[in-house]
Amino acid sequence: MNKIPKIGCACEKPTSDYTEYRSSELGIDHTNGRYAEVTIQQCKLCQRIWIHYFVESEHYSKSGRWYKGIVSKKDRSQITPENAVEFLESLEWYVYGGSFFESTGAIGSGKVRADL
Repeated sequence: MNKIPKIGCACEKPTSDYTEYRSSELGIDHTNGRYAEVTIQQCKLCQRIWIHYFVESEHYSKSGRWYKGIVSKKDRSQITPENAVEFLESLEWYVYGGSFFESTGAIGSGKVRADL
């Protein structure tokens, strides 16, 4: 399990806004037909790097879900769209939310419910 210390930055809060980050696309995870969008985000305040994973099916209402977790600089180069879920599941904690959970965000750990 990857231990990630909390430092009290706004980016750790489940309701942090996308405008608080610089983002770049990592790619699409096609595993199991998910077509999940995977991006790298960097907090504008503390400069920590996050992996952001978003998946939804336009055929099902309330299927949108997202997860984001902090990535160390040494781990960043190892993350691909296809192993992003595995990486998130290895973290001590991550932030998640979306219409599937009827939540704007919460802190979680363990299994990521990426398959629709």
